[in-house]
Amino acid sequence: MTSKKLVNSVAGCADDALAGLVACDPNLQLLQGHRVALRSDLDSLKGRVALLSGGGSGHEPAHAGFIGKGMLTGVIAGAVFTSPAVGSILAAIRAVAQAGTVGTLLIVKNYTGDRLNFGLAREQAQAEGIPVEMVVIGDDSAFTVLKKAGRRGLCGTVLIHKVAGALAEAGVGLEEIAKQVSMVAKAMGTLGVSLSSCSVPGSKPTFELSADEVELGLGIHGEAGVRRIKMATADEIVRLMLDHMTNTSNASHVPVQPGSSVVMMVNNLGGLSFLELGIIADAVVRSLEGRGVQIARALVGTFMSALEMSGFSLTLLLADEPLLKLIDAETTAAAWPNVAKVSVTGRKRSRAAPSEPQEAPGSTTAGGLASKRMALVLEQVCATLLGLEEHLNALDRAAGDGDCGTTHSRAARAIQGWLKEGPPPASPAQLLSKLSVLLLEKMGGSSGALYGLFLTAAAQPLRAKTDLPAWSAAMDAGLEAMQKYGKAAPGDRTMLDSLWAAGQELQAWKSPGADLFQVLTEAVKSAEAAAEATKNMEAGAGRASYISSARLDQPDPGAVAAAAILRAILEVLQNQGV
Repeated sequence: MTSKKLVNSVAGCADDALAGLVACDPNLQLLQGHRVALRSDLDSLKGRVALLSGGGSGHEPAHAGFIGKGMLTGVIAGAVFTSPAVGSILAAIRAVAQAGTVGTLLIVKNYTGDRLNFGLAREQAQAEGIPVEMVVIGDDSAFTVLKKAGRRGLCGTVLIHKVAGALAEAGVGLEEIAKQVSMVAKAMGTLGVSLSSCSVPGSKPTFELSADEVELGLGIHGEAGVRRIKMATADEIVRLMLDHMTNTSNASHVPVQPGSSVVMMVNNLGGLSFLELGIIADAVVRSLEGRGVQIARALVGTFMSALEMSGFSLTLLLADEPLLKLIDAETTAAAWPNVAKVSVTGRKRSRAAPSEPQEAPGSTTAGGLASKRMALVLEQVCATLLGLEEHLNALDRAAGDGDCGTTHSRAARAIQGWLKEGPPPASPAQLLSKLSVLLLEKMGGSSGALYGLFLTAAAQPLRAKTDLPAWSAAMDAGLEAMQKYGKAAPGDRTMLDSLWAAGQELQAWKSPGADLFQVLTEAVKSAEAAAEATKNMEAGAGRASYISSARLDQPDPGAVAAAAILRAILEVLQNQGV
């Protein structure tokens, strides 16, 4: 079965892709009658060397993404994974020559078709009197024994584009540029790994991998690699790659050793998520620095892809200060990243956390009857939530994730651990503030954020007073904050329904002579009734709002948990005879 691709036609996909890039970038122009993109300011290059590169399409953003001042003058694109036509290469050479350039350097990846077609175009251009040189880049470090064809050209070619572009922009001559980039290429190696193959538009995947396999040492055209390994962690795969790339018994190794300074390039082969790419970059940095290698520059992104291949390549280039100046030179190429012009190694990567605001004297006093009572309340709440874990998870499965009980249990265990460190603050405002921070850090999920909001806001009215009207105001403040940021309202089938029902009953605390237990008992009963009533509600907020109401025939787990917390508080206070 052929793969699905968002194209207009298989035959025209390469033309359409290049046309789209040029249409969105005023700095580029198409060469009429050819699949060639050139700088739109060619006339500004009079008296300088032009740089042309290219190859098959399907490697985007290579190669057209690297056209610009300080990089390539133009590129010639073939069909997907197919070398460009000789006629188009020759047309590009003629176009830059007629714009007044003093010579053209062809930067070619080491593949037979590219070597033949660019080489033939070069010979024809030279026969016309146009100065043309050609460098063939082979940076593949996969093969332990070199074959007659030599090392394949991979993502390291992009670094050659950058170095050559900086030299050309500085006015260096054609032969000297060719000589310098050839030397740079010898100090570079690239190795690829992938979790999947890719598929040319209109075709099936180029090879198959089982679920527990990874392809090591593959190229950029969907061809299989040199070895298949078992699926492993990012750290383990990176370690294996570096071992292979730097092993001196490997004929294509890159001579990196402790004390070496390198430019590191982590390249997405097309289908890897940004999350995975970040994990891999971290693994590469840690592994290289653990080997005593200095990372002078780090490039992470998509530079030379292989369609949708879910993998990455790692390029290492030995670098000294003169080379780093060329890497750091300015360029307008759209796909070149904004690389920091400082060494990665040796940089401080973290800073101290901000200090906590100083608390009022006596506000954190622990111990005493009030503190002990609060500890008992919290212990009962934690025991209640831990006992409800499976029940809450079962209720939550109707909404898809089934982790409400787990989330509340995580909060309970965090509170238990905190209580073991010492008695809680005697101040209600400080207690709620401390609990807010704890739940925001440890509970996780939207529940942690909502409880954190509620407790943070509820603490404010209790800073001045702690009488019954102040506790009622605290409930009001907490509910207001939950609605403001959570966007839920009473009747939306959320934890707010239970808390809102309780809050309405607690309004009675604002009346003179209100009874603590009578009002709190009615508040708990209302909360429990509201929680039960949520099974007849249509979800208006939270993840459950995306689920058909026909499937939601159980109470909302968050509402059940909130009611259970209030019940636990009431029982402890009654037992203590507050």
